[in-house]
Amino acid sequence: MMSAPADLRNASTSAGKALSVDHPNSPIAIPPMPDYSGRILAYTTTAAIIVAGVLQGTFHQWLLWLVAGALTWPHIAHALTRRTFLRNSPRIRQKMLIFDCMVGGGFIGCIGLVAIPSVSVVLMLMFSCLIVGGIRQWLLGTVFMAATVAASVAVVGPAETLRAPLLTSILSVSATGLYICVTAYYSHQQAQALMLAKTQIQNQREQSIALSHKLSKYLSPQVWQSIFTGERDVRLETQRKKLAVFFSDIKGFTELSEEMEPEALTELLNHYFNEMSEVALKYGGTIDKFVGDSIMVFFGDPTSRGQREDAFACVSMAIEMRKHMKIMRQKWRSQGIKTPLEIRMGISTGYTTVGNFGAENRMDYTIIGKEVNLASRLESLAEAGEILVSYETFSLIKDKIMCRDKGEITVKGFGKPVPIYEVVDFRRDMGPNRSFLEHEHSGFAMYLDSDKITEKERESILAALEDAADRLRQEEDAS
Repeated sequence: MMSAPADLRNASTSAGKALSVDHPNSPIAIPPMPDYSGRILAYTTTAAIIVAGVLQGTFHQWLLWLVAGALTWPHIAHALTRRTFLRNSPRIRQKMLIFDCMVGGGFIGCIGLVAIPSVSVVLMLMFSCLIVGGIRQWLLGTVFMAATVAASVAVVGPAETLRAPLLTSILSVSATGLYICVTAYYSHQQAQALMLAKTQIQNQREQSIALSHKLSKYLSPQVWQSIFTGERDVRLETQRKKLAVFFSDIKGFTELSEEMEPEALTELLNHYFNEMSEVALKYGGTIDKFVGDSIMVFFGDPTSRGQREDAFACVSMAIEMRKHMKIMRQKWRSQGIKTPLEIRMGISTGYTTVGNFGAENRMDYTIIGKEVNLASRLESLAEAGEILVSYETFSLIKDKIMCRDKGEITVKGFGKPVPIYEVVDFRRDMGPNRSFLEHEHSGFAMYLDSDKITEKERESILAALEDAADRLRQEEDAS
């Protein structure tokens, strides 16, 4: 008179498939009890209650005809839901269970509301409703069952006594207990399978996250984020966008590579790339590639703050890289590297083609265009510690950054000579009120950014400077 827990069955079936495919050595989950088997068990136990009640004179003889119906209905219901148009009906299992509740209500009315057999049938039906459809299914089943009970009692009338003989009562309670225990056993097995599947899914999710973080090391964070959030498809496509393009390399690196061992050189280069990458990411740059000792970064894709802000962020990054290079030089000197390594940079702003280039099975997210060539050319023309920018870049940043006119150059791909400018510094750091100071000699280096110094650090720095000044004065007096 009731179907098996359908929702649990579907979920545990999927879990069982996951177990068998992804984890061959894991225990095989016991399959859930199908609707067909559950209905056979319920109606067979009901038929046994009818036979016992008739033999003991509790039920009318004509109820024996219901035994045939109880034994054949599960097969009819199975055929209807599997081989007819009903199989495509939405929520067919819940609808068939409502029909079972109506059949059960009719049976209760036909036996005249005899207490224990009636309660047994009600318990089996309500248990199935709660498992299959929750409270909503339980309420619907209760309403339909109560309606059919009332209708059948009105036709047949109540029994002379609501008490059932001992054998009928024992059989009814046993049948109900058997159905509930078997259904609960399968539900427990399904719950275990679901918990195991949940654990394995969580483990796979953690592995996927760990793998995605490893793969993210091969992509710029902005590109990785746009791919994994679904904002960007992984396919061969490009678009035209106005970007700020940055190139840099280390002047003197070739000479240094001839003096150092490959392992030490690799460590130095990786340290340099790591420091410069942090600066680039701080300003929102998309790191395109590392080639030898060169770095290529662009601003404006996959996210943009506007042409003016992108250009300003790019030049601000270059200025900080130049300043940070002084700190790195001091560290390298302490490690025995005497070659004075200097960074030189070139920046150009203009329209480029950006996107995925390559083949379907191997892509590279990069940019191409004459502005890329111009930025590379500016970087190669720059002196040590110099930042050269194109006129377009200069026009976007001139209000905030002081630049010096460096004349014009001829670049392949440009019909006219290209005006170029040298970046001096932020306008706010120029003049007597500037927050940034620097001074460097072979035995002395000072890098001061007063805006970033706390009060406690200020006292320590002043004490160090006073000690250094006293030392220099003592040596000068001694000489």
